[in-house]
Amino acid sequence: MTVFAVMTAALFPILHLGRPWKFFWLIPYPNWRYIWPQFKSPLVWDVFAILTYFTISSTFLFIGLIPDIAVLRDREGISPIRKRIFSVLSLGWRNTDNEWRHFARAYLFLAAFSTPLVLSVHSVVSFDFAMALTPGWHTTIFPPYFVAGAIFSGMGMVFTIIIPLRKWFGLKHYVTINHLDAAAKLCLFTSLVVGCAYMTEWFVAWFSGNEVEKSFFANRIWGQWWWASAILYTCNMVLPLTLFSQRLRRSPTWLFILSFTVNIGMWFERFVIVVPSLSHEFEPWQWTSYRPTWVDYGILCGSFGWFSMWFMLFIKQLPVIAIAEVKEIIPPKLKTPHQHGIDPSGRHFEYEADTPGEYA
Repeated sequence: MTVFAVMTAALFPILHLGRPWKFFWLIPYPNWRYIWPQFKSPLVWDVFAILTYFTISSTFLFIGLIPDIAVLRDREGISPIRKRIFSVLSLGWRNTDNEWRHFARAYLFLAAFSTPLVLSVHSVVSFDFAMALTPGWHTTIFPPYFVAGAIFSGMGMVFTIIIPLRKWFGLKHYVTINHLDAAAKLCLFTSLVVGCAYMTEWFVAWFSGNEVEKSFFANRIWGQWWWASAILYTCNMVLPLTLFSQRLRRSPTWLFILSFTVNIGMWFERFVIVVPSLSHEFEPWQWTSYRPTWVDYGILCGSFGWFSMWFMLFIKQLPVIAIAEVKEIIPPKLKTPHQHGIDPSGRHFEYEADTPGEYA
């Protein structure tokens, strides 16, 4: 989900250039004209953040898929083309002890490396706004605010995707109610952090004594954008409080409904950050409204279609649940002793033979 979301996000700096056919000018590369990007431009920061996020996330995803792709390679008996593609993608995986040892170390390293990456990338993206002087943007709370918001919206999208999948694909034994309960607690925690950030914004605007900031927040909450703020605060602060109830945390139906409200609320958070700030700046003659055109609606619908296309292709061609991770926690069935199954303590493992005489 992260990889495909970043692929969607990568389209928007290109769309915002005005001359999208020159998008490669944003990338610092040696050229005979000695022209380099303007590193003071937030558009360049976006490029670096998106490329870094995409590189690490896609590497993390691919490394974790190598044992599963090897399983698909070994079981593919119909299409030689698919078998060849899986053979290339599995990088010659043969399920040896040495491969598993290196795989576990690499996977752990990438997981540890991705954690600070989330903090740094979303902080850099928040600087796009925080470094500007526009009312509502020029604030130091944006980096942790954006990090918590990213985790919160990510958990909402996880519920939106995993709950239908576990029902339609029969994955209830793998994605259990306990998993949903634990994810709901994380969603509740990040909701409280985001709500605290909202209240901090109000307090800072009031305590600063800056009349422009106070006027902007008054317009955001009680002015022409009150309806967007009402949807934002209801979906992101009020409704997630229901997750304090264990019964609702363990209800897939409610979590699925709540995930839609979280997605809507986080979309309106971006809307409230961008549109009201630009429509209510320093001078009253600059104050205006915003009416989306068919181009805006087309870009929005296209981004949904782009994400959905890649996600559908993924769940069609590759495992939805990590096969290797499931095998790690499934105990062997005990029936027939196997002469070569010896653990480090010298005891014999026992496995169930699929056919009579299999281990003879």
